[in-house]
Amino acid sequence: MTEEHPHYRLNGKRYEIAGHRSAAKFADLMKWQLNGQRAKWPRAMANAAHPPPPERVEGKALALTWIGHSTVLLQTAGLNILTDPFLSERASPVQWAGPKRVRAPGLAVKQLPPIDIILLSHNHFDHMDLPALKQIALRHRPRIVTPLGNARYMQNAMAGLHIDELDWHGSLHSGDTRLTLTPALHWSKRGFSDTNQALWGAFVIETAGGVIYFAGDTGYGEGNTFRGIRARFGTPRLSLLPIGAYEPRWFMKAHHMNPDDAAAAHIDLGSRTSIAIHHGTVQLTDEAIDAPAKALCIALAARNIDPAHFIVADIGQSIAIP
Repeated sequence: MTEEHPHYRLNGKRYEIAGHRSAAKFADLMKWQLNGQRAKWPRAMANAAHPPPPERVEGKALALTWIGHSTVLLQTAGLNILTDPFLSERASPVQWAGPKRVRAPGLAVKQLPPIDIILLSHNHFDHMDLPALKQIALRHRPRIVTPLGNARYMQNAMAGLHIDELDWHGSLHSGDTRLTLTPALHWSKRGFSDTNQALWGAFVIETAGGVIYFAGDTGYGEGNTFRGIRARFGTPRLSLLPIGAYEPRWFMKAHHMNPDDAAAAHIDLGSRTSIAIHHGTVQLTDEAIDAPAKALCIALAARNIDPAHFIVADIGQSIAIP
């Protein structure tokens, strides 16, 4: 793709990005599953103890807490925003089978401060965790912002939710904060016959204290997605960039960045601070549990990026962003 941003088209009921593989063929899936190269993860790992986050962060101050995987608590301008809350034991339609998390969430639902907004990037089970969403909604009644076609999954699970669906480049406001859905190189699927019938995306959060970018799940492509964000919104104060679930590359490259891709995205964005997400929580692909963090260190050094500007946080750790 040569355009500044990727663009989708609707083919019947399905969203497609020109030149981008939307879903793997069954033969490719079997080739991967039978390759015998899957690293062994531990059955469980204990989390270190960390102080709880504040109830609110006011003004231009900005803090985050990495809860695990792509779940991050963002606190600024008096708002508490939660990204892709995955808190269940398994990333699966059932809790007796499927990818099982090896580290507990850094915060349980009852430990969360009041949640005002949930940003939901797409409908895969490690991002749209309906049991967790139901618990959070019952406790906090947040506004849920998500790409087109995703509300029906949540409404089928629970009535009375406040859900806003956005198209790519669509925006809404919460007070003085503007939320914009932006493109991502990914795909969607929840059941057997709904491949790409819901849109996916990333989010830009424009606050008084600066721009925050949440990449959701995405491939790197040629980097146009990230350079387009910088051109339209300016350099982010904070970027949440996925670094895990990337092996084997022939299978995962179209949809998941590896650590070197994430380092390149950090440069493309001009991000002042980036936080690594989508790793170290649940095994979805072949690499070892600690491989993404190790590979990111190598990528940062190779690209002359100060590690203080691209942080691998600990699960449950709260960080004040300069």
